[in-house]
Amino acid sequence: MKTISTDKAPAAIGPYSQAKIAGGMLYASGQIPIIPETGEIVDGDITVQAHQAIKNVGEILKAAGCDYTNVVKTTCFLDDMGDFAAFNAVYEQYFTDKPARSCVAVKTLPKNVLCEVEVIASLND
Repeated sequence: MKTISTDKAPAAIGPYSQAKIAGGMLYASGQIPIIPETGEIVDGDITVQAHQAIKNVGEILKAAGCDYTNVVKTTCFLDDMGDFAAFNAVYEQYFTDKPARSCVAVKTLPKNVLCEVEVIASLND
């Protein structure tokens, strides 16, 4: 296994890695809308927060030598399913190859953010 770490995405806020590579696959930890340079949550609604969370995912993908088109599965967590349509409008701008996805509402996310996105990507394609 190889650990992926980049300062262009938020540092892990717990005992985990930003991502791991195993068997030609990248398994990325969930990304929340933290601004990597400041460690602060981006100020804004679900649209603003979704853009930041997904950009953070993109930086991890880049650090692993791939991009959004390599993503085969995403898991998306929302703190309010009422934000589903607005979240999707942002999501589809990045994940244009339409990977498999789960999207669920949860009671609370780390740092009380509005969304979190994790991905699994293939490094063989």
